[in-house]
Amino acid sequence: MPELLVILVIIVIIFGAGRLPEIGSGIGKGIKNFRKATANDDDRVEEKEDKEA
Repeated sequence: MPELLVILVIIVIIFGAGRLPEIGSGIGKGIKNFRKATANDDDRVEEKEDKEA
């Protein structure tokens, strides 16, 4: 937990408190897109396995 606080303080110093919502939103969108892409890959793998069987 202390490490997380240090990282958060460094981020606030670098980017400023006003930009934190923008950064959080960007990270959230990135995670959402990553999950969507990996889910699509899983679907493709399952379809390929079904075709091979």
